[in-house]
Amino acid sequence: MSQPALSGAVSALEAALGVQLIERTTRKVLLSPAGERLAVRTRAVLEAVGELMEEAEAVRAPFTGVLRLGVIPTVAPYLLPTVLRLVHERYPELDLQVHEEQTSSLLDGLAAGRLDLLLLAVPLGVPGVTELPLFDEDFVLVMEQEHELGGRTDIPREALRGLPLLLLDEGHCLRDQALDICREAGRTEGAPVTTTAAGLSTLVQLVAGGLGVTLLPRTAVTVETARNDALTTGYFAEPAPSRRVALAVRTGTARHAEFEEFAAALREAMAALPVRVPGEG
Repeated sequence: MSQPALSGAVSALEAALGVQLIERTTRKVLLSPAGERLAVRTRAVLEAVGELMEEAEAVRAPFTGVLRLGVIPTVAPYLLPTVLRLVHERYPELDLQVHEEQTSSLLDGLAAGRLDLLLLAVPLGVPGVTELPLFDEDFVLVMEQEHELGGRTDIPREALRGLPLLLLDEGHCLRDQALDICREAGRTEGAPVTTTAAGLSTLVQLVAGGLGVTLLPRTAVTVETARNDALTTGYFAEPAPSRRVALAVRTGTARHAEFEEFAAALREAMAALPVRVPGEG
């Protein structure tokens, strides 16, 4: 829309409502107090209209049109091949658009309607968001080949208390999960924790370089360790520390039934991965 047309539309709206919405100066344009109050209601109206269009589209033809999927970085490289294969084979009319972002950004996008569906680690504990669990997966300890814990399948959690642990940067949910595991193991705040990586690939290479050990979700182990013979892994004694991965949707979304079906299809497709799918032994 051109600037004159926009100005005319705003003036017409002000005339229809009988209030001044915009304060105009030679340098900038600001919302008036009345404009600020009405903007809140307007956002709600626009969201309702968007939900109406979404409802109509879902009723008309499920699994068609655009699906904007948000994925966290510690899930995307390891699960997207399965997701994309499923969409290609079972939902060929679905236009899947993938956005890789950290959890907080994904949740903002879901709330604002910028994203339709999230694939991430839970629980989130966020009002207005419904979680559709997909699977649980164990964490694996990654270390140098010569490490004394290498190759073991019965590592006690308490072993984490004194290890030089490498973690992701602030903002990654995997960092918070790893710290929770360490606290459960009795690791003290004074034990060395080094944050030097923005992604799991860099983190693993730092381990290979002798800077410490790290925790990887099991779906990431093959991808991240197969390229380096200097690395080995160790598995924790049962019950091993783990995380849950789920789909997250806006509570009450018109496409809930569609997303439930999508989650069920994903559970079936991901059963071949080194994970525990709900309902299986």
